[in-house]
Amino acid sequence: MNHKERMLSELPCKAWLDGLAEERLETKRKLFKFNNSFPEGGREQAEQLRAILGKAGKNIHIEPPFRCDYGTNIEVGDNFYANFNCVILDVGRVIIGNNVKFGPNVSLYTAGHPVHPESRRSGYEYGIGISIGNDVWLGGNVVVNQGVNIGENAVVGSGSVVTKDIPANVIAAGNPCRVIREITDEDRRCYYRNRLFDVDDY
Repeated sequence: MNHKERMLSELPCKAWLDGLAEERLETKRKLFKFNNSFPEGGREQAEQLRAILGKAGKNIHIEPPFRCDYGTNIEVGDNFYANFNCVILDVGRVIIGNNVKFGPNVSLYTAGHPVHPESRRSGYEYGIGISIGNDVWLGGNVVVNQGVNIGENAVVGSGSVVTKDIPANVIAAGNPCRVIREITDEDRRCYYRNRLFDVDDY
């Protein structure tokens, strides 16, 4: 098993071997092109983004600048939106469902290093995948650590650090992130906390 295969199997790997460094360099070239494209170039930006990501659904948009390691280990569903400064360290696989929204400065970190200093000096690292269900909203400055699964319809409050799985249909926040409450049918009537919609087409 070479080091790329080890990486994709969530085993310790050395990131400069077996073509991994060259893959990251090629992704940096693509990201440079995307991040420095003209804002009017909607179709061109979309094509550049699809050339970076491993799999992408319909109607996806990431505001530049965007950063990732490989891109090919990221799978995004339909109607995905990420605001400015999204960072996805995709040493492990990242699976994002449909209708997902990221606030600015959201970071997903599949990558990690051994805790013990001697093991860390060996140069081995690892990636453990992250999955995000359909209809999830991550607020600004949310960090999601390796191995985390976030259930569908969940909302994660700004500034949260998610170190453990978040179930479906809840609001969660904090450092470390924890469930605050369930999302209920009453929430449908409000656009923010207890502020009611004044329109009928929501």
